[in-house]
Amino acid sequence: MTTISIHQPVYLPWLGFFEKVISSEKFVFLDDVQFEKNGFQNRNKIRTYDGEMWLTVPVKAKSQTLLKDVKINYSTDWINKHKKSIILNYQKAKFFDKYWLELEKIYDEKYEYLLELNMEVIKFLFSKLKIKKEILVSSELHISAKGSDRILEICKILDVNRYISGITGKKYLLIDDFKHHKIKLEFQNFQHPIYQQVFDPFYPNMAIIDLLFNEGDNAMKIIKKEMI
Repeated sequence: MTTISIHQPVYLPWLGFFEKVISSEKFVFLDDVQFEKNGFQNRNKIRTYDGEMWLTVPVKAKSQTLLKDVKINYSTDWINKHKKSIILNYQKAKFFDKYWLELEKIYDEKYEYLLELNMEVIKFLFSKLKIKKEILVSSELHISAKGSDRILEICKILDVNRYISGITGKKYLLIDDFKHHKIKLEFQNFQHPIYQQVFDPFYPNMAIIDLLFNEGDNAMKIIKKEMI
């Protein structure tokens, strides 16, 4: 049975994103969907000394702009803000020095498109977590269908028979259509692990760098241990 999962290339993804990736043989980045304002495509959270904070990449995007076409807005010095926030809150993390300089170089590249930035960050994270999967990009599949039909078409084109969806898929996926095409549809049930953070108490659902800076090489073991 060949398993696939699909997800938008978001900014500094959370742990559940990586659980979906390692649960699949094939993984598709959904880059030709509409940009979602106030979503996770251009922002995510980090743990701070007094709670949590959003790191947001400012963008230039209209209501119908596709994610792959969204440009980064450099009218403010957001790069310096993100770097300072990460350093301030993670410099005392056990494995911060192991990863930061390489990640910092990605920020310093000043990519034109949000997709470029997100993909470079994700590639860096895949490398550090030792994730090796067959990776595809939805825009290269040239699918015009929307919603549930789009997901089903991707599964059919890639000839897979098991699809792992995020929990939000229950709101729009047409389960009977997947059954008709003999594709097993499963919904992710990620149980968030508790691990060592720089500050107490523990805050879940942070960007993956929170786990990486705090746990280093143990990061993947922690994610896998919580897979259902």
